[in-house]
Amino acid sequence: MSPKRSKGDIETGGEGHLYPMMLESPPMRWAFIRKVYAILSMQLLLTVVVAAIVVVVDPISDFMVHNRAGLGLYLFIVVLSLILMCALAAFHKRHPVNLILLGMFTLTMAFTMGLSCAFVKGKIILEAAILTSVVTIGLTLYTFWAAKRGHDFSFLGPFLFASLLVLLVFSMIQMFFPMGKLSTMIFGCLGAIIFSGFIIYDTDNMIKRYEYDDFIWAAVSLYLDILNLFIALINILTASDS
Repeated sequence: MSPKRSKGDIETGGEGHLYPMMLESPPMRWAFIRKVYAILSMQLLLTVVVAAIVVVVDPISDFMVHNRAGLGLYLFIVVLSLILMCALAAFHKRHPVNLILLGMFTLTMAFTMGLSCAFVKGKIILEAAILTSVVTIGLTLYTFWAAKRGHDFSFLGPFLFASLLVLLVFSMIQMFFPMGKLSTMIFGCLGAIIFSGFIIYDTDNMIKRYEYDDFIWAAVSLYLDILNLFIALINILTASDS
């Protein structure tokens, strides 16, 4: 005779606790996680489509790079993406404004990603995409496994913030005083390590700390982590290929 299922098992609908001493409802947290990954998947799909169009249609990248108006438009899109990100941070709980801002932000990021890839070899883009997918999936599974066993990654927050500041300063130095292929590879390696840490940190926050109506911001955080990891890997592969 099979053992009876406990009341907790029935209430969770077969979905167990994500971490020890979990006080909230597991089905509600799982529903939140599914919503985050659904939004993230749509963002990544839209990014791939728009970036592919920018890469394949040569007149677009040529106009943006070799024309003064195109350069101005590119700077406008970069600034607009930063403004939209700040607006999302402020209004990510306000429906339907959050969805409109999310769509506009994703489009601007997809366009800039397309321009970043327009002058990179197709082989390098493919390799970076495969590596990004493997690293992201691996780190996500690891974080869920670690959370289940009681590990917590909130301590990474200050270290990641400080590392990001170092990376930003390094990029500004590289912009004004280029140091060649070696510095590009170092920059890429630092970025890959830092944004891999951010994937673990933001996934852990999604599992434990985000409120249920923070699904937009949780998806945006992971989206930016993945894109920045992809760019860092492109820098590494480009430097090693040249």
